[in-house]
Amino acid sequence: MNWRSRLAVLAAALWWGSLGAIGFLAVPLLFANATSAAVAGRLAAHLFSGQCWLSLACGGVLLVAARDREGTPSMGWAGGAIAYVLLGMLAALLQEFAVAPRILERDNLALWHAVGTVAYAVQWSCALVVLWRLTGPPTPNGTS
Repeated sequence: MNWRSRLAVLAAALWWGSLGAIGFLAVPLLFANATSAAVAGRLAAHLFSGQCWLSLACGGVLLVAARDREGTPSMGWAGGAIAYVLLGMLAALLQEFAVAPRILERDNLALWHAVGTVAYAVQWSCALVVLWRLTGPPTPNGTS
């Protein structure tokens, strides 16, 4: 395994793991232990915003690592894993710039929390698919 492959696995693992840690552990703990839901919500907004930027950084690393020096797809990325990286990055941007502002404005909270949850689940799923493909054995046609 070369350094690009290792870097891609590290980026995918950080992306997926941080999504799980923030969404399934840190934020629920905030709401369970903060002095009020308003305090927990403000802190959660900061965590989700930081997660967005981490997701974009990991996605950027994955896109760079997906190409060799000549710019052609490597590491079996031709099988569509790049599409999952891009979709996950798009979901992060959607959450940060379309969903979060509406939640902070308290504009139709039930709707925007649902949309945000779906965007987060899409991002988590995309990161999982990318990590799974990067760490699995190559398929017979050379793609992961």
